[in-house]
Formats: sequence, structure tokens, C-alpha cells
Amino acid sequence: MTHNPIRPWRNIERRKSRQIFVGPVPIGGDAPIAVQTMTNTDSSDVAATLAQVNAATEAGADIVRISTPDQASTVALREIVANSPVPIIADIHFHYRRAIEAAEAGAACLRINPGNIGAKERVREVIQAAKDHGCSIRIGVNAGSLEKHLLEKYGEPCPAAMVESGLDHIRILEDNDFHEYKISVKASDVFLAAAAYQGIAEATDAPIHLGITEAGGLTTGTVKSAVGLGNLLWAGIGDTIRVSLSADPVEEVKVAYEILKSLGLRHRGVNIISCPSCARQGFDVIKTVEKLEDRLAHIKTPMSLSIIGCVVNGPGEALMTDIGFTGGGAGAGMVYLAGKQSHKLSNDAMIDHIVEQVEQRAHELEKIDAAAI
Repeated sequence: MTHNPIRPWRNIERRKSRQIFVGPVPIGGDAPIAVQTMTNTDSSDVAATLAQVNAATEAGADIVRISTPDQASTVALREIVANSPVPIIADIHFHYRRAIEAAEAGAACLRINPGNIGAKERVREVIQAAKDHGCSIRIGVNAGSLEKHLLEKYGEPCPAAMVESGLDHIRILEDNDFHEYKISVKASDVFLAAAAYQGIAEATDAPIHLGITEAGGLTTGTVKSAVGLGNLLWAGIGDTIRVSLSADPVEEVKVAYEILKSLGLRHRGVNIISCPSCARQGFDVIKTVEKLEDRLAHIKTPMSLSIIGCVVNGPGEALMTDIGFTGGGAGAGMVYLAGKQSHKLSNDAMIDHIVEQVEQRAHELEKIDAAAI
């Protein structure tokens, strides 16, 4: 919201990490927290995979990851990269040759899992390919695939084992004079993941990729990710984020942005503040919000909109949003613009009018931004 002052108690001091690049996208340092997702199509199907990449990009993804499990997928990757609007990360498991092929195909980053990529010699070959083709690397430690010697040492996946795995593989990269890397230490258990991330954040200045792996379906996975990632982000940890859901990749992007928006770390599109509704409501709040979310999905300009069913909290919320509507009974309510009462409006005309007001405000803000540039 443009007219609401910044309050010191809302600020998050982000961990100071060094900066790398995934293609043209900066990761770490003072760069915005990058949002990414992963396609779930057959990676050798160029058309289907690009369709998902484009949909995720439209939803706000800065980076998209694609699994490359076989040679057919790395062959297709070249065409996908050439036509993608955002940098592509190649997700590598087991076969180090796929990493080399992906680097040759133009991947901006290689995600390798230390627990299953193979011997140090193979990792060195991957590093050389990354150097030769300008790729960065993500070290992807996962509680479900830790190295055998660490499981024997610690008895089970635990934060110390995950941090040790990450540091061991950081050492391999740095011993080979490779520093364009970021790291993740993912687990499906929120407590385990959070503790591992806290440990790795203290042990290195590398950029950190956040994720709660295998978080579950849309509702369950959203809650687990919001709890786990929200706490880490609040503590200043995290330079790029992926919400792992058994759902459409677009939903992952949407949830990631909602988590970031709730903490004031990224702003994109309309942030709708709405009441859960009750017997005091002057209109059907739930249906109204559903319709507005759909009608306003195309808006990328950051702004806030309050939709409150009655006058108990409505005027107060409207004072703090760019546009607001508060139910007043008798089939009408009050429209607020920039935190001030503007005009009364019938409930029947509310949705079309609010959409018009939001689009107009977005246009005004875009003009202001363009003039500033």
C-alpha cells in the first residue's frame, strides 16, 4: 500500500549471504527472494513442458526447475531452454552424465543431490561442465537420501547429519575453485528441516534455497510450508523458495508469493484482506472474494484490497488498504480509496466496480513506476 508508513516492528533483517546468479536472476545478497517451481510433465515432451513453464512464469515464477532423468529429457532441454521466458534449472539424480548434458543444453543451474550423484570424480566432471557453460549449482541435501556413512554415524537423518553433508559437498566445490553455488537442506518434517536450515545458515555464507520437501497436497502442503518456511524467512533465512505441493505448479507459485507477501518480503498482485464472514455481514463475503480473486488474477501490480462484511472492523481495515469495501446493510456499502471514504455503492454493483477501481489504480501505479525509471 502506497500511503501506509513503514513500521520498524514489521521489518525483517535478512541473513547476509553472498550473491550468485541463475542465468540473469540474482540469488542472495540484497536481491529479492526468488520464487521457483518445478514442472511435472514428461520432460522429453517439449510442448507440454513449455506450457507449464509459461503458466508458472505468468503466475510469477522467477525460475523453473525441470527433472532430467534420461538422455531424451536432456536432448529436449535444449529447445525448452531456448524458448523459456525464465532461467531453467536441471534437476539431476544418480546420473552425472545427465548433469553434463544439461549444462551443454543451456541450463542456468544444475541441482545435484550429494547423496546419490556418485563419486567425487564424477562430481568434479559436473563442476567442470558447469564452469565451461556458465552454470551455477545447487547442492540439494535431502533427509531421505543422505549418504550411507552419515546415516551410520548419526543413526538416522538429523540436522547435524544434513549440515555435515552440505558442508562436505561445499568443500568439494570450493576445492575445485567453484563458488557459484547455493544450498538446500530439505526434509518433509518441519522441525528437522527448520533445524537443518538454521545450522547451515550459521555454517556458511552461501545463498540458501528454502523448501519443505514432499509437503503434501494443496491444503496440507500449504500449511506445512507456511509454518516451516515462514519461521525461517521471519528469522531472515532464505534467498530463493520453492513450495513443494502435490498440485499444479502454478499453485506452488501462488502459495510461495502468499507466504512472502504475508511477511512483506515480496509484493505481487492484489493482496485481498477479507473477513471470514458472520451473521453481521451485509453481503456474501465468501462468494464475493472468490469472484474477485478470479477477476483480479491478471493484476501484477502490488496493491491491497479490503473486503469486509460489516462496519465492526471494515472502516479500520479500509484505512490501511489502497481500496476497500465495507458492508453497511440495506443492500449497500462504503467504498474507500487510499484509506478514505469515497462513495456509497450498492452490493449488486460491487464486484464490477471494484475490479474497475483496481485496474484503474494498477494503471496509475504503472505510470508512476515508468516515470520513475
